[in-house]
Amino acid sequence: MDLSEHGWARAVASLGRALVLRVAGFGEFARFVGATFAGCLHVAAWTRWDRLGRQLFFVGTASVPVLAITGAFVGMILAIEGYPQFATIGQESRLGGIINLSVVKQLGPVLAAVILAGRVGCSLTAELGTMRVTEQLDAMRALASDPVRVLVVPRVAACIVMIPALTVISNLCGIVGGWFVTTQVYPTDGALYARYSALFVTWFDIFNGQAKSLVFAAAIGLIACYKGFTCRPGAEGVGRATTDSFVTSFMAIIGINLVLAKALNDLDILIAGGLKSVFL
Repeated sequence: MDLSEHGWARAVASLGRALVLRVAGFGEFARFVGATFAGCLHVAAWTRWDRLGRQLFFVGTASVPVLAITGAFVGMILAIEGYPQFATIGQESRLGGIINLSVVKQLGPVLAAVILAGRVGCSLTAELGTMRVTEQLDAMRALASDPVRVLVVPRVAACIVMIPALTVISNLCGIVGGWFVTTQVYPTDGALYARYSALFVTWFDIFNGQAKSLVFAAAIGLIACYKGFTCRPGAEGVGRATTDSFVTSFMAIIGINLVLAKALNDLDILIAGGLKSVFL
């Protein structure tokens, strides 16, 4: 066997090893998810207020300012970018349909999830990773206390409860920001703006965004806790796990959004009986 054949063999072996590790890692994550859902059945272990209440405050209340500011600026930017195009054809009053629908269905849930993956997810990973490195998780197991029930389930539950609520706040701020720029900065009739916004944005669109945010919340909580539970020893391991947590959560959000966007849009068309347009 010559050197080139040796190189090809090593390349194939490296690729196979990487695939095996990825499949094994996904299997470990699936087991972790199963253990988390099983831990939810032990209600008394994770509903104690000193465990759940702290996480609800950290995930929810402490995240309101950054999400409100982000949502408002997103709505204002959409209005600034969209107004010249709509004004060119004399349809600036219908801009509210585009802004509000974009915020409620896509930008609001996705941006809120990405921000929370950075703010909340990374913090959860660093906290649990530090506990793993300092052997606190092993100490809990030695005392016959399940760390998944005590530590993971309250954090995942807090994400599932609070992130959809935070998405509503972000959406409302985005809608107000778009309304302010379109009707107060630019000369657009506020009554017509509100009328076309109400006509174009339906309850299913609101459900669409909230359904996405619920799945995003579960993904962020599970990925962040898993990365913390499986981080490598040392400060470098905690730092790498924190980075992996955000990157993995971000990729999961984008992938989940693609799948849900297609599925929910098809369901919307099926219910409505056809496509809808802001210019109808």
